[in-house]
Amino acid sequence: MFSKLYRRFNQRRLNDPNYAFLFEPAPMNEVVCIDCETDSLNPNKAQLLSLGAVRVQGNRILISQKLELFVKPATRIDTVSIKVHGLRHCDVANGLEPEEAVLALLDFIGSRQLVGYYLEFDVAIINKYLKSILGITLPNAQLEVSGLYYQYKLKKLQQDMLSLPQIDLRFDTIMRDLGLPIQGRHNAFNDALMTALMYVKLKNISSFCSQATSQYH
Repeated sequence: MFSKLYRRFNQRRLNDPNYAFLFEPAPMNEVVCIDCETDSLNPNKAQLLSLGAVRVQGNRILISQKLELFVKPATRIDTVSIKVHGLRHCDVANGLEPEEAVLALLDFIGSRQLVGYYLEFDVAIINKYLKSILGITLPNAQLEVSGLYYQYKLKKLQQDMLSLPQIDLRFDTIMRDLGLPIQGRHNAFNDALMTALMYVKLKNISSFCSQATSQYH
């Protein structure tokens, strides 16, 4: 109930009718996996440095429908953050303005559900810019892939009658446990692509486990 009310309130705040498509029904069986690189883990202070996104249709990761954007920061990138994402100031100095990049992302994702790892952070970064541009926050449905993995591991451990240890939700740990290839150095697009691989694998595993369980009840 509250989510519906907030959605209506959010839609009324939209100050550009050209982006009304964000509130339209999402295409069937399609999601977009996204990732952001920033110079800080504090969303209130972080500058957006790059955006990566890829569409997933059913079980198909549409590599031909990808988005990879670099964003020009207002200030120099801190050397500590360079060690994390590898983006130097010279790599992004000719990038888009943050507002341009965010609007390009909106055109790419449309009204599709968003999937991500630590998605709450990415959405907070995007919303920081989006509020000043269009007066709204992202209305898209959101799915946290680490939550999907947690539910899968929890169900598997319960089925195996094992005690419930702490479940490791680190990105590379999830990739290795699912038998998925790590795509070289972490950057926004590679992380979006690996998130898409996680999502498709977990969706199919969960579907198979549900079908197998129902056969024994």
